[in-house]
Amino acid sequence: MVYSALKSLLFKLDAEDAHDLTIKLMESFPLFASLFNTHIDPKTCLKVGNLTWKSPVGLAAGLDKNARAYEFLSQVGFGAIEVGTVTPRPQIGNERPRLFRYIEEESIRNCMGFNNLGSDFMYQQVLKLKSKGLSIPLGVNIGKNKTTPDEEAPKDYGLLYQKFKDIADYIVINVSSPNTPGLRSHQTKDALEKLFKALDRKEEEVDLYLKIAPDIEMDEIDAILETAAKFRLTGIIATNTTIMPERGVGGISGKLLYKKAHNIRKACLEKIKNYPSLEFIGVGGFASYNDVVEYWRAGGRALQIYSAFIFQGPKLLSSINESIQSDLARLELKSIDELINYYQRKAL
Repeated sequence: MVYSALKSLLFKLDAEDAHDLTIKLMESFPLFASLFNTHIDPKTCLKVGNLTWKSPVGLAAGLDKNARAYEFLSQVGFGAIEVGTVTPRPQIGNERPRLFRYIEEESIRNCMGFNNLGSDFMYQQVLKLKSKGLSIPLGVNIGKNKTTPDEEAPKDYGLLYQKFKDIADYIVINVSSPNTPGLRSHQTKDALEKLFKALDRKEEEVDLYLKIAPDIEMDEIDAILETAAKFRLTGIIATNTTIMPERGVGGISGKLLYKKAHNIRKACLEKIKNYPSLEFIGVGGFASYNDVVEYWRAGGRALQIYSAFIFQGPKLLSSINESIQSDLARLELKSIDELINYYQRKAL
């Protein structure tokens, strides 16, 4: 009820203006999260990499670009929060208008271009949040500056990794946004090897993920997984937004992305069986508990949402969490792991 009233007002505004206002309200009034009455049962805690998520549904990067709304968002039912994408230097992004809603299709097109306040600001934000105590894991999504030449991109990622590895709960390498020219070229095996080497990473350090695009060819997946395993990444996040030229420039998220993202996730989950050290986090178009169950049946576990949260609000998280708790009770199961295993066995 609260979100429906707020949404009716916000959707009268330009999409980016509404987004900026929402982040400002979340940052200024974090205690208002209690209005949404989200309850998470301890049984829904899920081990993801070396972390424990409060529930299997996290928030994807892109909503809270500068870690300003974590205190609010961590109270509405997410299992983990991912902030960013952050670049080494502040970046204004592409020209406006650059954020568009497709209301009937519950989808968003964004051509933002990694607009953010830069790594120094993000570092101070994360430090401040950690000093207050993090209630759920906080991930930092990192990307290169638009003005950084492609051949020097590994330096940007190396700088950001070293900067956040001791304060973030996990880090995500973003080489899959369609809004930074040339960025997706870094998804090849050779480019990834150069990038991973530049991180100068030690095996025992922070969990590290690679986020991939939904527009890659199926035969590219093996090389990506092989390289990620070779450099001992924690796992893969699939997928980022998709390109739909008929809709305009930028990346599409939400229900319009679901089918393409689902196909890439399904292929990844099948191939990742050959790389047991790799974790997998699904993202892209999830909008209901039925979508979550379908993902579990395909072999997935943890997932993230973004666009569906914009259109449905915290009630989506309440609905998913209530459905999980109902299933646990109906099936007389003791944990989310048992429930996921139940659905995966049914799919065999």
